[in-house]
Amino acid sequence: MAFRRFVRGRVEWSALEAVCREVAARYDQRVARVVFLETDNWLSTPCVVNDRWFVKVLSPRNALVHGLFTTGRNLGMFSSGTEGFFERFANPVEMAEHELSATRRIREIGLNAPEPLEAFAHGEFGVLVLEYLPEFRTIGDLPPAEVREVAPEFFAALARMHDAGLGHGDLRAENVLVADGELYFIDATSLRGSGAADARAYDLACGLAALEPTIGARRAVDAAAHHYATDDLLAARDFVSFIDMRPDHDFDAALLRGEIEKRAA
Repeated sequence: MAFRRFVRGRVEWSALEAVCREVAARYDQRVARVVFLETDNWLSTPCVVNDRWFVKVLSPRNALVHGLFTTGRNLGMFSSGTEGFFERFANPVEMAEHELSATRRIREIGLNAPEPLEAFAHGEFGVLVLEYLPEFRTIGDLPPAEVREVAPEFFAALARMHDAGLGHGDLRAENVLVADGELYFIDATSLRGSGAADARAYDLACGLAALEPTIGARRAVDAAAHHYATDDLLAARDFVSFIDMRPDHDFDAALLRGEIEKRAA
């Protein structure tokens, strides 16, 4: 926790208060309530304003750390013989604008995501404002029986995203929400370009890694196989070891690779 606070960087309350007042003022409201969220998101300070707006405050430290993480991920890709496809951003505003755009694209292809409202600069900070979903659970919060039920829908939605030329880029259990019986994707990065095929395989590997701890490798691979070809699964297998090194994924990499290979045999 101390490391996360160091990496995220402490934003003074006076600055956060000013951002929240600005958000409310943009919608002709006054700030009545602010709730700060303790999440695994190291790259922003998230809060809920007036139980209506989900707000991410991105600092220069967040932009710097994001750049360092991105460089590290791309170097990892290069070392495994794959072109790096993670994008870097020049400043916090660019980070906020990119996520706003990615969220809009996801909704445009018919998938669920919180309504993207705006991104703007406030002093040195980038600010992203989204619809707040008051009641939700992450896929990681669901019991195994419910994860088994939503797994086919999860991979169907991911395949739809990929078929539209989009990618998520940071697919974890915490970034897939269930609200009113519907799946919602958050924290997308919308990967495109020359690394599209690798980005697709990386997303699929992340999706399998997100579900494996709850429903097991075999059921996760079976659910994915309804929407992805064997070649896609084998391409995803090549990223499993890389994802296993990430501190925000906790799964049985050897078992997952083995189940993919069984499916391909």
